[in-house]
Amino acid sequence: MNTQTPPKVLPAVPGGIAEAARVLVAGGTVAVPTETVYGLAARADRPEAVAAIYRAKGRPDFNPLIVHVPHLAAAATLAVFDDRARALAAAFWPGPLTLVLPRREGAPLAAAVSAGLPTVALRVPAHPVMRAVLEAAGLPLAAPSANRSGGVSPTSAAHVAASLGARADLILDGGTTERGLESTIVAVRPGGGWQVLRPGPVTEAAIADVLGEAPSEEERGIEAPGQLASHYAPGKPVRLAAERAEDGEFLIGFGAVAGSISLSQSGDLVEAAARLYACLHEAAAAPEPRIAVAPIPEEGIGAAINDRLRRASV
Repeated sequence: MNTQTPPKVLPAVPGGIAEAARVLVAGGTVAVPTETVYGLAARADRPEAVAAIYRAKGRPDFNPLIVHVPHLAAAATLAVFDDRARALAAAFWPGPLTLVLPRREGAPLAAAVSAGLPTVALRVPAHPVMRAVLEAAGLPLAAPSANRSGGVSPTSAAHVAASLGARADLILDGGTTERGLESTIVAVRPGGGWQVLRPGPVTEAAIADVLGEAPSEEERGIEAPGQLASHYAPGKPVRLAAERAEDGEFLIGFGAVAGSISLSQSGDLVEAAARLYACLHEAAAAPEPRIAVAPIPEEGIGAAINDRLRRASV
């Protein structure tokens, strides 16, 4: 595909959603807003469609993909749910929680979505545009973030266009995403135990409250998106916990630490999460050769913000 061709962008209105469904059914890729970030969607049941995601993103094929479905009933046809998984689904779906569960034998999914693992990552999104696309397409949709692999995730259609261009067959413009951070990913282990694989808007404490047990400590390698040591990178060196800017640095502020821009002048972590990627995109485009970021408290969703920043700084 000629990546110099301007991307095709349509507003997320009924006509645009219908066109998105047509492209997806035909095996193409569509960038769609979710409540977290924009995802690059393709039908999850066709190997060639899933391969188009990897090709567009330049994504390593050992990195699994999240499959989006409209409701729990659809998810249960693809994975094995025990009582703990059903409790989490009841508490947090639709919403920004991804469950990594044993893949159901005979599930109509391309092998590549699981990257050779016996599990599958599933989410029921809350964003009305993504839900409308799922309904119109009538298919489970694999949808990692709609950006080149390893780069800063997109929270607007403009971010997608700048990163992927015409590598995406279509971009649905649904405005700026609300949460701004990718979903929390939790693995529910067969036979007992659970573990947060990627922190996000749903905190570990909230999950523990539902399950009534603490997480297990277990390392199993790459099981889900966002676990690579270097990820979300803006293409410049990033210094963390910076109280002030040094020469040649673009400072992203927070709370009392003022900067060229701020994640949240009031110190609101939810606002900071929503603005994180937009601020990183702005910092990447600034003339300064380096980026500094103010200290972020390691509490609540601050843990997820710091997780992304640490991976961006590697």
